[in-house]
Amino acid sequence: MRLFAALATLLLVAGFASGASAHAALVSVEPASGSMLATAPKAVELRFNEAVTPGAIRLIDGAGRARDDARVSASGETISVVMPVDLPEGTAVVSYRVISQDGHPVTGSVIFSIGMPTATKPAAAVDGGLNALIWLARVGLYVGLFIGVGGVFFARWVAWSMTGMAVPRMALAIGIPSAVASVGALGLDLLGLPLAALATAAPWKVALATSAGPALLVAVLAMLLALMALRSAWYARALAIMALVGVGLSLAMTGHAATAPPEALTRPAIFLHGLGVTIWIGALAPLVALVSKPTIATLPIVNRFSRIAALAVGVLALTGLALAIVQLEKPGALVETRYGLILSVKLVLVTGLLALAALNRFRLTPALARNETGTPALKRSILLESTIALAILAVVAGWRFTPPPRTIVPETSLAIHIHSDKAMFQVLVSPGKAGTNDVVLQLMTGEGTPLAAKEATLTLSLPERGIEPMERRASLGPDGYWHVRKVELPFAGRWHVRIDALVTDFEQITLEDELDVTPP
Repeated sequence: MRLFAALATLLLVAGFASGASAHAALVSVEPASGSMLATAPKAVELRFNEAVTPGAIRLIDGAGRARDDARVSASGETISVVMPVDLPEGTAVVSYRVISQDGHPVTGSVIFSIGMPTATKPAAAVDGGLNALIWLARVGLYVGLFIGVGGVFFARWVAWSMTGMAVPRMALAIGIPSAVASVGALGLDLLGLPLAALATAAPWKVALATSAGPALLVAVLAMLLALMALRSAWYARALAIMALVGVGLSLAMTGHAATAPPEALTRPAIFLHGLGVTIWIGALAPLVALVSKPTIATLPIVNRFSRIAALAVGVLALTGLALAIVQLEKPGALVETRYGLILSVKLVLVTGLLALAALNRFRLTPALARNETGTPALKRSILLESTIALAILAVVAGWRFTPPPRTIVPETSLAIHIHSDKAMFQVLVSPGKAGTNDVVLQLMTGEGTPLAAKEATLTLSLPERGIEPMERRASLGPDGYWHVRKVELPFAGRWHVRIDALVTDFEQITLEDELDVTPP
C-alpha cells in the first residue's frame, strides 16, 4: 500500500503541475452557421473552449464538390479554414473533426450560403462499423486489464496459488490485441477515415500523438508484465504489482475523467479507482475455480480476499463519488444526459454487485467455514458477480461516445438573416434542433432601423418530408422583439421560413429563407 500511496502522491503533484483540460466544445463560429452571405468569406473561424488539434477538415462548395484547396491553420483554441478564392455561389459546408486534449474527437459541420442556397449536404458519416470496433476494442481492453491483470495479482498476492488462471490468461490474450486495435480505431475516428485505412500509417501516427496513445502503450505493457508474472519465478510477485500499478496509470493518463479539472483530484481518483476495480473484479474467476474444488486452503484465501475487497469497495465508493460530482456537476444530469444515463445504469449494476458481495461475506463465507453446504451457493453467487461485472464493463465502454455534462456548452440559437431593399429580418431559433423551439424575430427596415409592424406571422414548412406550411402568429414582447413560443419542428432538415410583417392595413412585407434544423 505504501507503493500505491507514493504513486497517488506523484499523480497529485502532476495534477498541480499541469494545466486544466477538458473535452473540447465549439463555442463560436464566424460566419455563423446558417448565414446568408452576399460574397464568400475569406475564412471560417472555429473557436473552441480549449486548445485543439485539427484532425480532418473538409470543405464542400456550393456546387457539391469536395475541395482540397482550403488551407487549415490552428492557433490555440481557434481553427482557421481559409476559403479558396473561386468559391462558387450556393450552400457550402465545412465539416470539422478536431482532437481535444483528452484524446477524443470533436466533430460537426458549419453551413453557410453565398447568394442563393443550394442542396449541398454535409460530408458522409464515417464507416458505421467503426463505432462498433471502438466499443468492442474498449470492452476487450477492460477485460484484459481488470480480469487479466487483476486475476494475476490475486494469484500472486492473495491466493499464493496459480489455481484458476485459465480465465485471466484468456483475458490477457483478448486484452493485448484489443489495446492495439484501440490505437488504430482511435486514429480512424480522429481523421474520419474508413476501416480500410487501418492498413495505412496515418491513423496510427495521429493516435499515438494524442494522450490516449501513450496510455494504451502503458496498458499493453501492464498486460505483458502480467503474462510474465504467470511464470514461476522469484520476481513474479514484483511483476504482478507492477502490472497492477500499470493499470491505474494507463487509466489516469487520458480520458474524460482523468483530464477533468481539478486534475490534482481527478487523476489520483482515477488511479485509485482503477486499482480497486482490478483487485475486485480480477479475483472473481480464480475464486470460482477455488470454491469449485475446495481444499483446506480455500477458506483462508476467501477470508483474506474478503478483507481486501472491503478496502477496495471503500476506495471505489469514495473515488467514484468524487468523479461523479466533477463530471455531472448537478444531480439532474443523471437523467437528463446520455452520460448520466450510462452512469445510472452502472450504479444499478454496482448496487447488485455490492449486494452479492455482502451476501458472500456475511452469509456464504461463514457457511463455508462451518463446513455447511454453502460451496455451491457461493460459487453461483461469484458467477453472478462475474456476469454483472462484465455487464458493467460493456456499459461504461459507452462513455467513449458521449461527453460528460461538465463539458457541454450551453446551446446558442440558430440564426438566419434575411435582407431585402425594404426590410431586414433577423430570425433566432432556439435550440435550432428537431423538437420544441422558441423563435424570436427582429424586424428592421432596409436601413437597419426598427420596423414598426402591426402584426407579424411566421410560417414554416418542410416540403421534403411532406409537411405543409404551419402558420403561427407572433406576439410583440416588452423587449421590442416578436416572439413565437413552443414551435414544434418534428424533423431535422432544411425548413422553409416565411415572415409576413403587416406594416399598415394596406402594406405587408414578406421575406423568405431556408433554415437548417439539426437532429436533437
